[in-house]
Formats: sequence, structure tokens, C-alpha cells
Amino acid sequence: MKVYAHRGYSGRYPENTMLAFKEAEKTGCYGIELDVQLTKDGEVVIIHDERVDRTTDGTGWVRDFTLEELKKLNAAAVWNGKYGFEPIPTLEEYCRWVKDTDMVTNIEIKSGVYYYEELEEKTLALVKKYSLEKRIVFSSFLHSSITLLRKLAPEIPCGALVEYNDLGNPGYYCEKFDFQYYHPGVKALTEEMVKSCKEHGIPLNVWTINDMGALEQMYEWGVEGVISNYPGVCKGWIDSKK
Repeated sequence: MKVYAHRGYSGRYPENTMLAFKEAEKTGCYGIELDVQLTKDGEVVIIHDERVDRTTDGTGWVRDFTLEELKKLNAAAVWNGKYGFEPIPTLEEYCRWVKDTDMVTNIEIKSGVYYYEELEEKTLALVKKYSLEKRIVFSSFLHSSITLLRKLAPEIPCGALVEYNDLGNPGYYCEKFDFQYYHPGVKALTEEMVKSCKEHGIPLNVWTINDMGALEQMYEWGVEGVISNYPGVCKGWIDSKK
């Protein structure tokens, strides 16, 4: 079972920062999950919320800041000084770093609340610039975004992200619409849904696995991967089962 670090090692470090990504790599996890949006001046940045309020010392919509303005915000602000100043990274900064690792990156296209013009195309251009096509999975809650990416880059797999109202027949759905992975929330996932995916040859990457009970259940059901805020804990436990 593969482990993806959810927004990096976000259980111990400021989420979606280069610090969290680099610390995740040290755990030996399979990959990193991160989120991308666009700045006012069209730069691809890594941040989860559509607003900067929760994770930084700023306030407002990501789309209303230029990259220069965003770079002045502290993405470690909520950690009360423990990690000093951590800037919001660009996807290019991340790609430049991750290309020299062995990790796979699950890039979530954050287009469901506000549809960013050209976000898919700009994200794909950066992936190709750093020759990362073979180590990327695209995902989104807005399935039209990954449908577009399937057309633009059919060589790169995509995962259908769903909230806690999971589909009853996800394997059929993913196969029908040419999605290579199913990315459900763990709270509503059932063994029947896992079986549906297996019957149609669709691997699952389940989020967000932050307790041992959920981790053990996913292992028993034989899911492909888990996405966790604590990749080191998950990786250590899985390795102990081998």
C-alpha cells in the first residue's frame, strides 16, 4: 500500500510548503499530494484554500493577489513562530526540487469553487517543462478539469476526487469516463465500493488517513494507496506488515 503525504508532512509542518514537502521525502513515502491555484497575474501556486486566511497571516482570495504579494505572506503563521517564515511556493519551485527525487506527485486542480482560466494548461506546461509526466497523477473534485487533462495529456493518469458522498458504483464510473484512479474520502467508503473499483481495474487512493483504525481497514481492503497528514507513521506501520 502506497503512502502519499497530504499537503506534504502537514501533521507536523506547515501544509503545502517546501518545508513540509522536504520533510515528507525523508519518511520514504511514495508520493506527495498538493493543491494548485492561480494568482492574479497568472502564476501557478501551491495552496489548498481559495482564501489565504486559514493558513497565512493574510486575508483575501488567492486570485486577488499577485505572486509578489502572495510571497510576502507567511504560510507558517498558524504555527505560532515554531517554523519562522515559510512562503507560499510556486508549482515551478516544487517541480524544480521534486524532479531530483523518486517521488510521485498527486496534483489536485483546485477549480471547483472558482474556475481558473488556463489552470490545467499552465499546470501541465510546468509538468512537461521538468519532464515529470511519468511521476504525476492529476486529480480534482471538478471532474471536467481532469476530463480536460485526459484530452491534453492522455499519457498522465487522473483520479476522480469525491467528497464524503461517494458513488455507489465508482469502478464503473471511472472506467466509463477514462479516470485511472478513484480518490474517495474515507468516512463514507465501504468495502462494496472498493470491490467495485477492483472489478473494473481502478486503484483507489483514499484520503485522509490519520488514525490507525482507518489505516488498518484500508490495508485489509487492499486499497492501492492512502493519503495522510502523517506519512511517516503510515509508512512505518505498512513496512512492519511486510
